[in-house]
Amino acid sequence: MTPSVTGLKLKQGSRVLEVQFDNGDHFVLACELLRVCSPSAEVHGHGKPVLVTNKREVNIVKIEPVGNYAVKLVFDDGHDSGLYSWKVLHEMGRNQEALWADYLARLKAAKASREPMIPLKVQFFDPDQS
Repeated sequence: MTPSVTGLKLKQGSRVLEVQFDNGDHFVLACELLRVCSPSAEVHGHGKPVLVTNKREVNIVKIEPVGNYAVKLVFDDGHDSGLYSWKVLHEMGRNQEALWADYLARLKAAKASREPMIPLKVQFFDPDQS
């Protein structure tokens, strides 16, 4: 039987979500891990997971309860389609080292980055304006 969540504490400054379960388990999950391993169809695709990149600084902006079995996490990049059931959160907590190692390996294989995309403001030099 999956333990139930008895406490959620979002620490936006350190970008982590602390999750406490009724069996005594306690996990600290990085917002980045929660985002890149989202249980949403958008991330999992149709049987082939999509590699989510550039999320090192992603944060959770809102936690919405879904019945008494899950929460919907709203991220500051607009992602909000994954339902994090108590089972999903518990499994992520128990397996976060393996999930993280797999994610880093997939990033490396794809030559992708965790670093956020930086919007560039390009200014062109106009020789007639000098």
